This record gives sequence, C-alpha cells and structure tokens, in this order.
Amino acid sequence: MTEIADRYRRRADAFARTIDGVRPEQWADPSPCADWDARDVVRHIIDMHAVMLAPLGRTLSPAPGVDTDPAAAFRAARADVEAILDDPAVAAAKCDTPAGRVSAEDHVDRVVSDDLPLHGWDLARATGQDDTIDPVDVERLWAGTSSLPAELLEQFRTPGAFGPGVVVFGPEVKVPADAPVQDRLLGMIGRDPAWR
Repeated sequence: MTEIADRYRRRADAFARTIDGVRPEQWADPSPCADWDARDVVRHIIDMHAVMLAPLGRTLSPAPGVDTDPAAAFRAARADVEAILDDPAVAAAKCDTPAGRVSAEDHVDRVVSDDLPLHGWDLARATGQDDTIDPVDVERLWAGTSSLPAELLEQFRTPGAFGPGVVVFGPEVKVPADAPVQDRLLGMIGRDPAWR
C-alpha cells in the first residue's frame, strides 16, 4: 500500500465513522457550508469521488443514493477510488485535471483525500459530534494551504474558477494569530471555527 493510499484510507475511515454517528433526524440539519445540510456534505464528497474517476473514463458503481442511504453511498464511492489506488498501473496513469497533468493517485491525494478531513469537520460540527481533525492532517493541510501564493488563494476563492458551480474555498474568516492550527486552517479555507 502506498503512502497516498494509506492516507486516503485513514481519512475515509474517519469520514465513515462520522457518517455512522449521524442520527436519522440530523440529516437535514444545517452545516457550516452555506446552503448545505448534513446530507449535502456527504453528497459533495461522493460527487468529488466521481470527479476523481472521470479523467480515467470511469464512473461511480451502482449504489444506493445519498438520499436513501448516505453510509452505503459513501462506501461504494470509496471502493471505486480505492480500486484506483490499489492498482499500481491505474494509480500511476496520467490524467488531465484543473491543476494540470498529474497521476491519478496524486489527483486523489490533492483533492478528495484532502477534502475528507475538512468536510468531516463540517459534518461533525453540523451533527454535534467530535470535530477534532487528526493533528497529522491539520499540520499537513496547514503547511500546504498557508504556503499557497496569494493569487492562487484568490483563484480558489473565486466561484466557478475551476468549473461551473465549483467553489474551492470560501472567503477567509479571520481568527487570532495565536489560535490553534486547526482554527487557523478552517479560517483560511472559509470556515468559522466558532460556527454552531
């Protein structure tokens, strides 16, 4: 198993646990993502799994929908991405992405794998669960995000810059400079760490 595959699995495990912790009546609860409820957070993650498959000419396998069974829908999408990561030839295949031509596994690592802990926070916060992001992920995501050039950060905050309806980051939420790294990371990507 590669480091990328291992990282994806660890993060997917955590996201799956958060899905499992959602009570049935909480799926319509609002999330820190404007206009999204808890179910929409999972829907977005599954949609991003489909985005990972598209450059390889693949689609998500048939599965229950998010409206019917969010946990099963995520398990199926996850299995599709893990099939890419588990096949060395497919994982190494080059594909065209908004960030340029990269290997399939790098595309997974930079997009949906990084999305899992951040949207895991959204889902946990929406449903009153422990929203602590793994400190290893916080440090890695903070290092990558805080070192982005200002012009790229601005592009990430521009709706539609990476395709119709795509918003990578929201407007920055200012947090104190001495705030915990998780709070600074959340603020940088457009989340209010104090959202309830």
